Formats: sequence, C-alpha cells, structure tokens
Amino acid sequence: MEGGGRRSRGLLPILAVHAVSEYWRLDRKPPVTAALVAANTLVYLRPGVLDRVLPTIDQVWFNPYLILKHSDLKRLFLSAFYHIGESHLVYNMMSLLWKGIQLETSMGSSEFASMVVTLLGLSQGVTLLLSKSLLLFFDYGRPYYREYAVGFSGVLFAMKVVLNSQSDYSNIHGLIIPSRLAAWAELILIQVLVPDASFIGHLGGILAGILYLKLKSSYSGGSDPLTVVIRGLVNVVTWPLRFLRQFGLFRRRRITGRGTVGRDRQSASGVWRCEACTLDNSTWLNECEMCGTRRGGNGLSFLGSSSDEPHVVPLEELRRRRVQRFNHR
Repeated sequence: MEGGGRRSRGLLPILAVHAVSEYWRLDRKPPVTAALVAANTLVYLRPGVLDRVLPTIDQVWFNPYLILKHSDLKRLFLSAFYHIGESHLVYNMMSLLWKGIQLETSMGSSEFASMVVTLLGLSQGVTLLLSKSLLLFFDYGRPYYREYAVGFSGVLFAMKVVLNSQSDYSNIHGLIIPSRLAAWAELILIQVLVPDASFIGHLGGILAGILYLKLKSSYSGGSDPLTVVIRGLVNVVTWPLRFLRQFGLFRRRRITGRGTVGRDRQSASGVWRCEACTLDNSTWLNECEMCGTRRGGNGLSFLGSSSDEPHVVPLEELRRRRVQRFNHR
C-alpha cells in the first residue's frame, strides 16, 4: 500500500460518474448498495487517518494456510474489501452497483443487508473448505491452499446466482443462456480472459449462492433471524428521527393527493382526506381528484349520500366518476 492513500489513474472518476448517474435516476436510493461501494472504495483509497487505521493488504490477503494456521479471521472477512488495483476495484464496483440496485430494490434494505452478510461468510467459508479439501483428499498439484487472493468477486458471484434465480434467461456478453447456467458460464469466461483470477474463490461464491437459496427456501418462518436483527438495529438507530416526526419535525408535506388506503385517518398538514375513497388531496382542491367528492365547509360532503355515516363508494363507481370527470376537462 502506498502511504497517505492511493492516487486515481482515471478509472475512479468514471466509477463516481456512473454511480451518481445510476442513483440519480432511481426513485428509491438503495442505501446498503451505496454503503458497500463507498466502503470498498475508501478501503482502496485509504484517505487521511484511514491509512493509519486500516490493515495493509499484506495483513489481510485471503490465504487458507495462514487463516487455519493462525485462526486469522481478519483475513477470512476483511480480504473481500481489498482490491489489488484500480481496474480490479472499478470492475467489481460496477458489477456491485448493477446487482445491488436490483436486489436491494426488490428485497428491501434489511433483507439485502442480511443476504450480503450471509453470502460474505458463506463464500469465504466455502472457498476455505474447498482449498483444504483439494489438498487433503485429492492432493491437487496447484497450490490453492497457499494461494493469495483479495476482492469482492466471491460475493458478487453469489449475488449473481441469487439474481439469476429470479429470471429464466440471462445475457452473458451477448449470449442468451438459461439463467441457472449463467454464473458457471461467466466463471469459465473470466478464467479464460483473466487466467490469474482466483478460480477457487469464484467457484466458492457460486456454491455459496446456491447454498443460500437452498437455506432460504427451507426457512418458512418469515424473515430470517439475521434480517430481524438488522431491522431491529435500523429501528434503534432511526428512533430519534421517528420521535421528532411525531411533533411535526422533518415531516414531508404532500402537494397533490396520492393518499394511502387503510392507514391513519388523521390528515397531514396541507391536505384533506376524502371520506369516500380515502385519497389525500391538496387543500387547494375542493373536489377529490379520484372520485369527485366535494369538500364540505365544516367537514366533508359525500356524493349520493345524506347519511352521517361514511359512504364507501364501490370500485367500479370510482372508476366511472374518474373517467367522467376527466372527459369533461
């Protein structure tokens, strides 16, 4: 490692621009994916005090022999966040952005964080077992047991297996193949194009992804325990913000009506809630945008009803009223 951090050779700005553009177009920004990209990048750059605090790459290389001989868990887990060069980092982070955005958006941040932690442990653990098994049972000539490796690739291969399980076919560099074979095809392709890449590490990632899916399918108790723990920690950390929101601080005001059915009946500041269809409307409007119900002077009036009880409008009637309203505009 270079003292005082590393200097960018031009690829990191490309990663930064790509990351910003990807997040800019998203309605919901996935925070766990952003944190993972930031963590890997900061570990590589080692700016300021991080250069003195973080272990050097020589202290965290993933090496099965050293891990087992010294019970060095630091090498087992931290090695995934280190990269040997700028191109290595940028390639992995581009892949993480693409996979992370899709998975976190579909799974939710808590479950995605739980999955990443699980895949990290599984991929590193399976790689360690594979390396030791090849030495003990097959006496394989290539020294996988003493191989040095770093990088997030094992976790990325595991994420690829999880992501591919959600589709039937995948595109691998222009070749359309069944998704169940996509990770294996990429494993072979990378090994052909980059012979020095850690074959055993990537293989461990694929097997970790398959194992994760098996474990997830066999668990029928709702969210897995790790997800519950992470969600609980998030609730504890964000409790002060939620507490302040109860007093009206940091509350986002709604401008137009896009209310939620079946939640708190108390209208937010600047809106009134239609008692016919429960849509939140702006106070600038005197008619509900959804069903056309007029807003009363001292409350709400209901179309087609003089009763004091809330009037529930059937779905087909709501649709008819909405079409009729917009046809007259």
